[in-house]
Amino acid sequence: MLIDCHQHLWPARFVAALRRRDSYPYLRGWTLHLPGEPPYEVDPAAHDVTLRRERELAEGREQVLLSLSSPLGIEHLPGADAAELVDIWHESALELPDPYRIWAAAPVAGLDPAALGKVLREDRVAGLQLPATALAEPDDIARMRPLLDEAESADKPVLVHPGPAPACAPDLPSWWPALVPYVAQQHRAWLAWHIAGRRRHPRLRIAFVALAGLAPLHHERLAARGGALGPLDPHVYYETSSYGTRAIDALVRVVGVDPIVHGSDRPYAEPADPGLGEAFTHAMFTANPRHLLTGAGR
Repeated sequence: MLIDCHQHLWPARFVAALRRRDSYPYLRGWTLHLPGEPPYEVDPAAHDVTLRRERELAEGREQVLLSLSSPLGIEHLPGADAAELVDIWHESALELPDPYRIWAAAPVAGLDPAALGKVLREDRVAGLQLPATALAEPDDIARMRPLLDEAESADKPVLVHPGPAPACAPDLPSWWPALVPYVAQQHRAWLAWHIAGRRRHPRLRIAFVALAGLAPLHHERLAARGGALGPLDPHVYYETSSYGTRAIDALVRVVGVDPIVHGSDRPYAEPADPGLGEAFTHAMFTANPRHLLTGAGR
């Protein structure tokens, strides 16, 4: 079974909801407007369910896990704004056919663990996605405890995804948010979890998108400044999107093979096999994702 742990696909109802908005985030036609990034021209074909599904099936993927695009900043919106868009995401994405499953989302400005618990009971919900910007400090992990407790109680994992980018200079290249704030957010959330997460949530499986911003590769600097990587945590995983052979191989040398799970971030990047051997391919695309999602198979 080939599993892609991280893609984005906006159902029609979700697109319509973004077009109705007159404040960030919003769509005008297919142009996405965010406060921290230049206007982005969305490819309509990237969110054509029929085309995307045909492609996944042709490429042999049996499970594709869709996540709400946390850089939109929806989870950080106040009150009813966040709740309405999150509800539309859940309702519309859960209607998508196989091979699609979804990551649940949750407002992080006003926590509603009961609502999240109800969504997590859905069979087609893989787990909970949280923006890294909601887990940026050890104190944030304590603040998110009601949501993390719901995921832990449901025996479903958490996916940590980059959140909204801060406003940047208009003359910066289009790749700047993905290479600077997104990576830094992942690195920071991983360190916050390293300090405070496992102690509070001993059974929670958690995966960091984009190899956690390569945070584990800084273990020597961590040690030089008085910290320690410590024993490898069997419930922490590293999703591969946008990284290839060199980065994946480097991370394996620090954390081993077992925590590496495939995610493509399609349509922003494409699925790729790093070419590290047949056994590694099976681990990354099948065995490790299964363990992340179910806790079984290792």
